[in-house]
Amino acid sequence: MRIRPCIDLHQGRVKQIVGSTLRDDDSSAVRENFTASQPPAYFSALFRDNDLTGGHVIMLGPGNEDAAREALNEWPGGLQIGGGITAENASFWLDQGASHVIVTSYVFYRGEIDYSRLDRLLKTVGKERLVLDLSCRKKDGAYFIVTDRWQNFTRVPIGSRLIGELSSYADEFLVHGVDVEGKCQGIDTELVSLLAELAPIPTTYAGGARSMEDAFKVRELGRGRLDLTIGSALDIFGGTGVKFREIVEFNRRENP
Repeated sequence: MRIRPCIDLHQGRVKQIVGSTLRDDDSSAVRENFTASQPPAYFSALFRDNDLTGGHVIMLGPGNEDAAREALNEWPGGLQIGGGITAENASFWLDQGASHVIVTSYVFYRGEIDYSRLDRLLKTVGKERLVLDLSCRKKDGAYFIVTDRWQNFTRVPIGSRLIGELSSYADEFLVHGVDVEGKCQGIDTELVSLLAELAPIPTTYAGGARSMEDAFKVRELGRGRLDLTIGSALDIFGGTGVKFREIVEFNRRENP
């Protein structure tokens, strides 16, 4: 198990926000936990210098392209990129230094899986450079994939058939537990357990982690099969629950 780093970009700056508050029609509704004074490249260099691999840069809405390029250019091949990725622009982002592209809304289109788009994306970048984002929210007792900066529910629930099928298209899955994302109130233990049971390829869970105890809980519930991303609780992002040196030390112990 690894704790993977993240760089979330909103309005061109590195931020930590409560994901469920994102709205296309009301920017004032966004609840921000932290806005960095440092540029994106600062965080890329910090992760690179401490060997925190497999992290992601997420563009939360428009106006983040320059910031994303800065983050990727600082560590070519060291970070994945997501947010508005399509078959038309995926190669561009790989050329900018991304190790993988992360895709949700382009594939989960109009509430369903658009296999023609998925096939086009696969032909463009290849399975080995594609991460499918299965970020989800709970409704009617099931976890449904959500799109468009987590605003819209699809009709696609997370289950064994879906996970098994999509694993043949992607190198990894990234799953934000959107209902707890950014709240620092603890991980979604039910979702973590479900992902550990189903996921046949490398999978990273993000959402709600508030302390190193949550990391140990993901290791236990995830049976060592899941990685974790910690955002708002981390001291470099203004949090008080987890120190950056703790995740560096955790990764060195777990992956000698």
